[in-house]
Amino acid sequence: MAAAHSTVALIEGEPEEDDPWDLPQLKDTGVPWSALDTKRKVLSVLLSLGKVILLLGFLYMFICSLDILSSAFQLVGGKAAGDIFQENSVLANPLAGLVIGVLVTLLVQSSSTSSSIVVSMVSSGLLTVQLAVPIIMGTNIGTSVTNTLVAMTQAGDRSTFRRAFAGATVHDFFNWLSVLVLLPLEVATGYLYIVTKLIIDSFNIQSGEAPDLLNVITDPLTESIIMLDESVISGIATGDAEARNKSLIKKWCKTFTNTTLMNVTVPGPENCTSPSHCWVGNLTFTLKNVSETYYLQKCKHLFVDVNLSDLAVGLILLALSLLLLCSCLLLIVKLLNSMLKGQVAVVIKKILNTDFPFPFGWVAGYIAIVVGAGMTFLFQSSSVFTSAITPLVGIGVISIERAYPLSLGANIGTTTTAIMAAMASPGDTLANALQIALVHFLFNISGIILWYPIPFTRVPIRLAKGLGNITASYRWFAAVYIISCFFALPLFVFGLSMAGWQVLVGVGVPLVAALIVVAAINVLQRRRPGCLPAALRSWDFLPLWAHSLEPWDRVVTAVTAKCCCCCKCCQVATDDQEQRDEGCALEKDVHMLEMYDNPAMSAEKELEGEKKTQFKILKSTQL
Repeated sequence: MAAAHSTVALIEGEPEEDDPWDLPQLKDTGVPWSALDTKRKVLSVLLSLGKVILLLGFLYMFICSLDILSSAFQLVGGKAAGDIFQENSVLANPLAGLVIGVLVTLLVQSSSTSSSIVVSMVSSGLLTVQLAVPIIMGTNIGTSVTNTLVAMTQAGDRSTFRRAFAGATVHDFFNWLSVLVLLPLEVATGYLYIVTKLIIDSFNIQSGEAPDLLNVITDPLTESIIMLDESVISGIATGDAEARNKSLIKKWCKTFTNTTLMNVTVPGPENCTSPSHCWVGNLTFTLKNVSETYYLQKCKHLFVDVNLSDLAVGLILLALSLLLLCSCLLLIVKLLNSMLKGQVAVVIKKILNTDFPFPFGWVAGYIAIVVGAGMTFLFQSSSVFTSAITPLVGIGVISIERAYPLSLGANIGTTTTAIMAAMASPGDTLANALQIALVHFLFNISGIILWYPIPFTRVPIRLAKGLGNITASYRWFAAVYIISCFFALPLFVFGLSMAGWQVLVGVGVPLVAALIVVAAINVLQRRRPGCLPAALRSWDFLPLWAHSLEPWDRVVTAVTAKCCCCCKCCQVATDDQEQRDEGCALEKDVHMLEMYDNPAMSAEKELEGEKKTQFKILKSTQL
């Protein structure tokens, strides 16, 4: 039978494997519109309208949950972030500044917050613009972890997870590759600083007011749950001793500060404000401005009168916001799957994924960049926009080739928001604040020039697809990727940079050189294996665990199965004990029934016997 099967296979030819990156066909399983009567058409329109309203509601809750998640991270790690930024000597190292930007943005889950801290430090003179450039690059990397975490919620289906994780990590790879090229260039030439300085000096820029767009809609809900005093983090970063003892939870929403010139006592004449305003007698008096703050109105959020620490409130909000985030995301995906069927799906997929006719096919990608920038400017958060399109990539509505320019547009959109916010700064700090925002903008523009215009240079798409294939086969590798790229690698680089340039060069250069050699050999193995020696045409000469994830997968599977088995064994033991207790009680009841010599009890006795038999069957078939 095996030979016959192989002969048939030879005759018919090998079946073509489907490309896992092809967008799935969303089939229409409903009744055609023309076949519906008037009543069913009205019901269908009302149902579709209700789904759209629910989708907008879940999207609103999703955005609010991201806002609350950012507040929770600030409560948990905000003061630590301020302490990290206060280490000015550490920030003088570009690699250390880059890593601090990544870690602080991970702590507060908001590149806008970490960027505003950097702006406040530059404005106060604690940090120069040159030292702030690597930190801005780091915030760009740290903010891309949110949509990667969102992709983890779609791990249930292998194909969906492959597309969703690749659609999320294409943003990560763009940021990392841009930093690998532009950070050494900036250290060597000061390119970003010089260009932005020329722009600032060339234009007479007036201060203005930053716009509130989506915040006008989301603030009523989020501010009824929690309000934060973000000046506390900036105060700690700028060295304000009083800010360290303040709570991040905002208590008073309306205050009034009255400054009065009055006589005060001072220790001696040297403490007087001026010689003409100094009177010496038994006590020394001087004129001094005394400020007194009057608290007029308390805030009205849920935690205004709660006697809990910032850490406790942050952990509570963290758990609730993550629960709300995952629930809203799952419901959004379910609604989109039910709505995007038939002709609707065809139209949406055509609008989002179709290119223009030759020779204008390249225009569609740049239009997607503009759309991504506009939507991010509307949301005022790149994390919200990229997290919103991640499930759409997963279910196959948006291709990864289209998600890539949308993510690039999101990077530009979040910098334009920062520019508008910087223009609201006071006149004396406007130049520095705006220069930092322009550094962020120019960094992303330079990255787009490097990794998008020529199709050959779109390396992040190929890397994201490769990682998506790996995580589809070994889903645990997604967690390894997140921990390695956003925590372990930054901390490792930070440790090397803190040890000094000699240690950094001595350890880092050999590692980077080894990675480049391995990458080059991999490329040659796939495309030009004849150029390599016979021993290097494959990695089979290495142990299996050194060039394959299969042994590691067996280990992870065994550990997971053992943990699950322990949980099941505990559950089975509990169930067996409950069944034994019920069996004993049942036997006791049966024995008491046998004591009666009443014919009317025989039916009940027979029924209890059947129950006892059923318990024995259940006990014998229990896993």
